[in-house]
Amino acid sequence: MRQGTLIGPIIIAIGLIAAAVIFAVVGAVLQTADGGTELRLDRAEGRLEELTAEVKDLQQALDTAEKAIERQEEAGALLAAQVPAASSGGSTGATGQGFDFDLTQAIPEIEDHIATEEMTEVMKLAKTRFNKGITQPRNSTMLQLLGQPRGSYGTTCQGITNPSLKALVETRQVGPIRVTLLRPALDSLERIFNTLQATEPDIYAALGTAGGLCVRLIRGSSSSISNHSFGTAIDIKLQGKLDGFGDGGTQFGLLLLAELFNAEGWYWGATYRREDSMHFEVGEETLQRWRAEGQL
Repeated sequence: MRQGTLIGPIIIAIGLIAAAVIFAVVGAVLQTADGGTELRLDRAEGRLEELTAEVKDLQQALDTAEKAIERQEEAGALLAAQVPAASSGGSTGATGQGFDFDLTQAIPEIEDHIATEEMTEVMKLAKTRFNKGITQPRNSTMLQLLGQPRGSYGTTCQGITNPSLKALVETRQVGPIRVTLLRPALDSLERIFNTLQATEPDIYAALGTAGGLCVRLIRGSSSSISNHSFGTAIDIKLQGKLDGFGDGGTQFGLLLLAELFNAEGWYWGATYRREDSMHFEVGEETLQRWRAEGQL
């Protein structure tokens, strides 16, 4: 292979990586109107470091390829001086094999370095960024505001038997999901999803739920009632995938969605002692406000 033939693909590869670097940075900057800007910038900075390292590796591979070409040309010149002029078929080695250079010996396999931002990719969770000024509702508060959902509880989902609370609950199609919650919680969820549809349509289209109203005890407890029992909590999944429980990380799409829930006064389960990123519940302050407004 001639030098120009080899160098071309390598230069193109480096150009692709450089373009990816620019794309990552500019793409993050263009999100300045988005509520997830800081998250995207953090992600872009990390990707920039990775791409910079990849460019360095490609540059080293290019240097290796250039040196290999030089050795090939030297060997070819030496053979040309030894082979009679009447010989045909170009430069050959002592065994008759050609000196075409194998690009894969000088440079690793080139892959597509422009990564697509996956909404279900797990990111490291910075807990202190979320739930500021929002309190997780305690059982005592829920019982004071809404009463007992039913007379007895188990570990599996049951229905509400308290007629006063039951009258406040509704099943509704909210955006792409159908869910049963307290009526003011459904109104709040609609506002969240409307904003999400305008700012993150891909995430909006991928929304699913693992459940809303579910009268039961908290898993692992024999006395504490889950806030799902009052119709004030919902579990969200993206692209049909549930976020891993208690692993300290969360799906990237849920990070962006959590900002919208927090803005509406919902508490995010990602900051529990055992992280539960798919779980969102109405905060205590919001419930107290709804009560003062006569919505409960």
